[in-house]
Amino acid sequence: MASTTRTAPTVGFDLDMTLIDSRPGIHACYTELSARTGTHVDADLAVTRLGPPLEQELAHWFPAERVAATADLYRSLYPATAIAATPALAGAREAVAAVRAAGGRAIVVTAKYEPNAKLHLEHLGIEPDAVIGDLWAEQKAVALREHGASVYVGDHLGDIRGARAAGAHSVAVATGPYGVEELRAAGADTVLADLTEFPAWLAAYREAPEGPADAARA
Repeated sequence: MASTTRTAPTVGFDLDMTLIDSRPGIHACYTELSARTGTHVDADLAVTRLGPPLEQELAHWFPAERVAATADLYRSLYPATAIAATPALAGAREAVAAVRAAGGRAIVVTAKYEPNAKLHLEHLGIEPDAVIGDLWAEQKAVALREHGASVYVGDHLGDIRGARAAGAHSVAVATGPYGVEELRAAGADTVLADLTEFPAWLAAYREAPEGPADAARA
């Protein structure tokens, strides 16, 4: 009789507040941006609402006609101000390693500007199989489907929506702006306190028999 357990999965991970604590680096970058532009950005407030695209945050502080140019300036300042200041979150390296140990592929799908996302991962020594940037919420489903991801791990309600749009199992970690109950209420299939719980969850997930939804995704 053929095994009904899941094969080695492709797992997608969000970046900000899922794999990395980007608050210190982003705070430093907004502080430098304020100094360069002469426009006050409340960096303390901005880092409480990470997840959506940069332009959405900048629209709170700059007139519409300046947002695109300011986003370009922010991204140019980012490597020198944000990368070294940003640590990995607890369990991030182990979570990626667990996917590899299971024979699967680990990809990063993020709303962050892709070159800067890659700089973070290189600096921290985290080596996913692919990094896809500039995708937010349901847009993430495009990359998740392209890479055949059956699981997507993120901290934001937009990540749950992206997983759902891709037909992937949504794993939410309560390391970002939302708590466990909020993530459950938003429809996450699994909620973890942080990524230190992910390897054990992945082992149990792989041992569970595939259901109809899994077969439909395969």
